[in-house]
Amino acid sequence: MAIAAWQFFRGLRWLLWLAAIAYNIEFVLNRPDHVNQFGHLVHSTEFWMFILPLAALFAGFFELMMRERAGLPRPALGRNWSP
Repeated sequence: MAIAAWQFFRGLRWLLWLAAIAYNIEFVLNRPDHVNQFGHLVHSTEFWMFILPLAALFAGFFELMMRERAGLPRPALGRNWSP
């Protein structure tokens, strides 16, 4: 069960980072839709630009917690990832 939770949080972390990057790209491409007449960010834009990376960070923390609970080994620092 802990391995399934680890995989869930691992996938969720990646999805949240991709969503944050996609939202920032959308902001750059459609900037007038996200600012008011004074050039300030709209509250909903400010919320999503803050909450998506923060949620990805916390998903990463839960991923680490589930990896430890599942007993999976930590990756070695500076490990060669090539096969």
